Amino acid sequence: MSPFLLYIARAGLYLSLFYAFYLLVMRRTTFFRLNRALLLAGSYLCLLLPFIRLRTVTEASGLAQALTMVGGVGGGEPAKQALRTAFPWQTVLLALYLAGAIVTLVLYLLSAHQMRRVIRRAEKSRREGCDLLLLDENIPSFSWGRTVVMGRKDLEENPAIFTHEQMHVRCRHSLDLLLFLPLQLLFWWNPLVWITREELRLLHEYEADEGVLQKGIDATKYQLLLVRKAVGDQRFSLASGFQHAKLKNRIEMMLKPTSSGWMRWSYLALIPVLAMFMFACNPNKKSKTPAPETVEEEAPAATETAGYTITVTDEPEAVASEKEAVPFSLIEHKPGFNGGDANEFSRWVNSQLKYPEQAKKDGAQGRVLLQFTVGADGVVRDVKVLRSVREDLDAEAVKVVSSSPKWEPGYNADGEAVPVVYSFPVVYQLR
Repeated sequence: MSPFLLYIARAGLYLSLFYAFYLLVMRRTTFFRLNRALLLAGSYLCLLLPFIRLRTVTEASGLAQALTMVGGVGGGEPAKQALRTAFPWQTVLLALYLAGAIVTLVLYLLSAHQMRRVIRRAEKSRREGCDLLLLDENIPSFSWGRTVVMGRKDLEENPAIFTHEQMHVRCRHSLDLLLFLPLQLLFWWNPLVWITREELRLLHEYEADEGVLQKGIDATKYQLLLVRKAVGDQRFSLASGFQHAKLKNRIEMMLKPTSSGWMRWSYLALIPVLAMFMFACNPNKKSKTPAPETVEEEAPAATETAGYTITVTDEPEAVASEKEAVPFSLIEHKPGFNGGDANEFSRWVNSQLKYPEQAKKDGAQGRVLLQFTVGADGVVRDVKVLRSVREDLDAEAVKVVSSSPKWEPGYNADGEAVPVVYSFPVVYQLR
């Protein structure tokens, strides 16, 4: 998986944990302003958590490898199986992710356009620090920024509606919705993000209702007004409105006694839980003791990420700046070759290798085991023979691997390109 998609997945996990805690523990408290602030601050903190790496240290194990076979007459069935082209899952996932983000953005732009059309045809005036826009038609009232939009009849008959919208303006609830919009674009695929957005809007309604009652408006009459207006629909997803679907919740919250002050500290209980998940979701870090150069006998690699191919160039000055190479089995984001994984490299090697004629005549067969490093710049270097068959077979395998085009480099858990040690067997087999 690409570093970006991996980051989105991890950040989405932390957000889900945070939102689940809010929905299970804090949603029924009366700390409206605190909950608003912590929902937004906690959400953006969760975007930073994937960059904080908490890891355990383990010993490095054996090196991963890929398998290629070269036959005197043609590739056998094992070679065909190893040379299957990998499906570009990474590209498909990225395309689906971007498509969902674009659709989400378009829906919000349409909502903003519709709201703008309503605002443009209203009669504008200034009232109690707000831009009041009045319409002759009977429409659900709403507010955005410092603007309140409502029907003229509602203003004359139900002044509490204007007071309610005025509370939305004073508390800057539209700013909350704007700050939450990037989270919806980045994590549109996470249902908890959408649920939490509705909870944030409900917090706005709680706070506005509380402000109305503090103005001295009779609670019973105000609640009856809510019931009468509950049949209306919320027209604009970006705006705050007097009518809200969760009417029962709003009335219950008006009647609920103030939550105990100690509940404010409940958010601290989330810290050890997040820390535990950070340990669980981060890969082990290899110890500084280099892994022994022993190789398990089987298993071609088949699921590493895709990359690209460009003309290979010799860059000797880059070798001096290379960091300590990481064994292939321990790297988080595997090197990719030519738009595929290790099997794609096997396919390329198989297409380039030539069975030495003298080896054919002598009936020489066997398994040459090579080791090379894919640098942080994607260049293949330090090709050497770990297990030899005979000189001409060894030389042909080294020559082909050394001429490899550039790889997509491997990335560590911090998203940094690092050199990766790769063990690669070449099997010569006469048919």
